[in-house]
Amino acid sequence: MKNTNSRIPKQLFYLLIAGLVMILANACNEKKAPAATKNEFDEKTEKLLQQMTLDEKISLIHASSSFTSGGVKRLGIPELVMSDGPHGVRHEHGRGWSALKDADDKSTYLPVGICLSSTWNKKLGYEFGKVLGSEANERGKNIILGPGVNIIRSPLNGRNFEYLSEDPFLASAMAVGYIKGVQEQGVAACVKHFAANNQETDRHKIDVKVSKRALNEIYFPAFKAAVKDGGTWSLMGSYNKVNGQHATHHQYLNNEILKGEWGFDGVVISDWASVNDTREALLYGTDIEMGTELIKSFNNPDYDDFYLAKHAKKMIESGEVDMSFIDDKVRRILKLMYRTTALGEHSPGERNTAGHQQLALKVAQEGIVLLKNDGLLPFNKKEIKTLAVIGNNASRVFAESGGSSQVKPLYEITPLEGIKKLVGDEVEVIYAEGYETYYDESLFRGKSGEAASQSRSNSSDVEVARTANKKLSEEAIALAKKADAVVFVGGWIHGHEGMPWGEGTYDSEARDKVNIKLLFGQEELITEIVKANKNTAVVLMGGSNVEMNNWLPETRAYLHAWYAGMEGGTAIAQILFGEINPSGKLPMTFANSHLDYPSHLVGEFPGNKTVNYTEDIYVGYRYFDKNNNGVVFPFGYGLSYTTFNFSDLILTKKENKVIVQCTVTNAGSRTGAEVAQVYVHQKQCSVDRPVKELKGFEKVSLNPGESTMVTIELDDSAFKFYHPDKFEWVLEPGMFELSIGAASDNLPLKGTIEIAN
Repeated sequence: MKNTNSRIPKQLFYLLIAGLVMILANACNEKKAPAATKNEFDEKTEKLLQQMTLDEKISLIHASSSFTSGGVKRLGIPELVMSDGPHGVRHEHGRGWSALKDADDKSTYLPVGICLSSTWNKKLGYEFGKVLGSEANERGKNIILGPGVNIIRSPLNGRNFEYLSEDPFLASAMAVGYIKGVQEQGVAACVKHFAANNQETDRHKIDVKVSKRALNEIYFPAFKAAVKDGGTWSLMGSYNKVNGQHATHHQYLNNEILKGEWGFDGVVISDWASVNDTREALLYGTDIEMGTELIKSFNNPDYDDFYLAKHAKKMIESGEVDMSFIDDKVRRILKLMYRTTALGEHSPGERNTAGHQQLALKVAQEGIVLLKNDGLLPFNKKEIKTLAVIGNNASRVFAESGGSSQVKPLYEITPLEGIKKLVGDEVEVIYAEGYETYYDESLFRGKSGEAASQSRSNSSDVEVARTANKKLSEEAIALAKKADAVVFVGGWIHGHEGMPWGEGTYDSEARDKVNIKLLFGQEELITEIVKANKNTAVVLMGGSNVEMNNWLPETRAYLHAWYAGMEGGTAIAQILFGEINPSGKLPMTFANSHLDYPSHLVGEFPGNKTVNYTEDIYVGYRYFDKNNNGVVFPFGYGLSYTTFNFSDLILTKKENKVIVQCTVTNAGSRTGAEVAQVYVHQKQCSVDRPVKELKGFEKVSLNPGESTMVTIELDDSAFKFYHPDKFEWVLEPGMFELSIGAASDNLPLKGTIEIAN
């Protein structure tokens, strides 16, 4: 016999084994639903459950309008009222799908998730959630659909602005405080989207092929922390499949991991229309179905035709599925109602208060990141007579764009308004739009991926009209020449006027970018403005980076402002003129091109029906470290107007913890804040591990000349890895190197410590 020496690739072998395990587990778990965790609400819940008919139980597990699930009037059980979104309570829909006109629904527009995470301030995460929960409470919402904690796998994801980080530890730390803040107001946080929902293109159709190690080390940790540390009361399933099964009703994700291993006793809510099968939804952990593809009329849907409505009832009555599965869902829903404002007793919320607006400002002040400064900033009002502000984004508002996370704000301060207010009569501010925005189908990937991703296989070859409007450009350059200094405000936008929701947006739900080139001729315009006036500071908005190599080298200062909320313009002005010392740090790596990222180099994005995560655990800085690939601005990076020194590293072991201590000193002349970041690396291991992994951080504020000792505790989870063969977390004894500093590429303190099993 001829020996072909054919072998199954190792990763594919493990996926096949995982699939077999899933099938066997499914067969063993379909007789009875798993018992929910006991808690203080059991007696009340059980009493109501025993009084309910099957029809009444069924009414609770599917939508009754666009943003409510059903109640039982006979028993005094209300509908659950839900609302987007992660950075502000969405406008009112009533029972339909369109925004209500003339509704009293203006709310505090908080900075987006990636801006919050850029603060690296866990206390602000809690305060952020507290404001959001209070406003949701005041608006009569029982569940707020946030935070979004999906990992930033590619800079092209149109929804990155809602998410927190490329790093699971940072995302976890910021999400926990957020959740606690929300739920203290009697409103359930709904952490989303579980799991491996890392692109918008074909999000309803794609099958993500990913190892269990990558799931557990990269894509699960923020959800796990939300459950075990944050105590989240609800969680949203995602649209995509994971290793062959839809995530919203997934045996491994929901039953084995979420409700099994993590002990989640809350409610799994489907993303809108993410349920695809009645039987799987009943058996594999979906508790409430919101939205559905079954409806025949979008404006007048038949809610009894949902997968978890009459179709579920038929399966129960026929005996195909045991009643225990329905009862488990109802128990969880009633428990959530008692925890929240639905059936629980809680203080009333507040909306649009001065305190909420100040919190929005504080997050913007700490979340905006100064990435380059050769001494140009901060500007001095006494030294500038005329300031040119150039760029469409200087006068653009963002709150009501971006997809489902849109907010109707009480107000929104633009950068131009913020600068004018700050300088008053001391500086003459002149403005030019500089470029015009427009919609071009080839600039993004659509819902079906057909626009650019299917017609052109290499998105870097896409050539589109990116030249700025000549008249506007000439006006801007002329203005720059006669000013003492220039602030260019550009970057991404959430949407374009006149386009329907989700159809003409560049940094939004339901759309992914085709590359990260600056839009609308901005790159050429920045270059010309810098030539005209060397005292130019660039401020870019957006949920990700842009290509920088063609304009950054000659630019003296660059501030990345994300979408900074209703007080964003105020914060930008304060940082530009030194009233606030910037302290933001990047929660994602800024490489120059999307093609530099592992999701494009060694993995797949956006894929074709399947998306292979062959980069495995090497996402973001883990990949760049492993391959020694240079980037423009590394993970954790951010400048200040003062300087900080790190010294006196002390590593000690106490019981099962490692105590990391170091001294941080403000060696400059301004009060400022620094983030001490702790990274861990195992020097020798039986499996491949990253060069370093973030496992702790602490933000401290210091006056000039002041020092403080920072103490960060690491428990044994900081040293474990998920074994690719044993499918469990392992602490392998050995020597570990700990590195501490101000950014992932600036870690002056290093020490080693031995960890025993």
